[in-house]
Formats: sequence, C-alpha cells, structure tokens
Amino acid sequence: MYKIIKRFFDIVFSLVALIILLPFFIPIIILLLLTGEHEVFYKQDRVGYKNKIFGILKFATMLKNSPNMGSKDLTTRNDPRVTSVGRFLRKTKLNELPQMINILTGDMSFVGPRPLMKSGFDRYSADMKEKVYNVRPGLTGIGSIVFRDEELVITQSKLFPEECYRDVILPHKGALELWYQQHQNFYTDFMLLFLTAWYVVFPQSKLVSKIFPSLPKASF
Repeated sequence: MYKIIKRFFDIVFSLVALIILLPFFIPIIILLLLTGEHEVFYKQDRVGYKNKIFGILKFATMLKNSPNMGSKDLTTRNDPRVTSVGRFLRKTKLNELPQMINILTGDMSFVGPRPLMKSGFDRYSADMKEKVYNVRPGLTGIGSIVFRDEELVITQSKLFPEECYRDVILPHKGALELWYQQHQNFYTDFMLLFLTAWYVVFPQSKLVSKIFPSLPKASF
C-alpha cells in the first residue's frame, strides 16, 4: 500500500510542481542559451529501478565533453568543467528540477537513492549492486543529504578522486541507502524532503543526525 500511495503522490506533486515551476524555467533557459555552450537540457543514461537504464534530465551545467575530461564522471570543488551559470544551478540544486519529468514518467521518485552513471554504479560491490536500486531512484535521498557536499570531500581527500569515491564515499553511501530501504515510510520521506530544503538554507547544519540518530556512522 505504501508503494501505491507513494507513486500516486509522485504523479500528483510532479504535475503540480511542473505547472508552478514553469515560469521559473524561463529565465534559467534564457541564461543557459546565452552562456556556456548554449545548451539548456542535458540527458544522461543512469542506473535506475531494478538496475534498468533510463535517461535522466537536468539543466546543463557542464561542458558537453565533460565525461571525457579531467576527473571523468566525478565532480570536484571549483571543477573547471562547470560553467559559470552551472555553478549557481548546482549549488542551489536548481539543475535537478527537470527531473520532475522523470518522476512523472515513473523512472524516479521524489525520495530514493540518487541514480548513478553506469561507471559509478560499477564501483559498488556485487552485493550492493543487487540491493541499492530495489527502490526507485530519487530526486533526493539520505545519501544525497549526507553527501550534499560530495565535491568538497573528494577535493580535500589525499586520495585520487576515483579512489576517494570508490573506497570512502560509496561504501558509506550504500549503507545509507540500505538504511533508507529498512526505514522507508511516509514520515521518513517527508523528513528527507524537509531536510533537502533545510540544507539549501543551512548547509552547515547537523540536523540530519538529530532527526535520524540510527543512521550508519561514517568511518572517515
């Protein structure tokens, strides 16, 4: 019943959000057309529910050839591949808004594990690959909130970006997503949506650990 009701709310709220956000899309689209490489939307293959591939939608924030440049699929703080407008869109998470369409079509939900590129997904252990997407990927989720500044973690690490992501970030992020699957209910989903908005305004807050004290502890 929870899954049916959650899907119903995903459809209703993504439709409402698209209608409300449409006027805000216009200035973003104009800015993107006038800057960078003049690209507005970016569609990329991601791993989704039951490990099926789907095309995620975002506002374009990086150079088109970014996956073949620098740190590949990993983004670092002040990454030179990010455009000037893209930097603002990523910081405010506005670049994620086109994913309302992915939610409406059923590829995603409002809350769930963030969908990874295949190259990122392949860094998971075999056991984690079988479990992490047993729920629909989300616009936000516990892994996204805890690692809201993932770029900074990678940048400050003494490890190479890929090593840091594979050996430090991904094991903990996977544990967080399994925690979500064990605790998913309407209260958890509501609080994760609230925390997503909270951290946009208060990025240094420790509220997530106070609301969810049973979260897996980081080993770093």
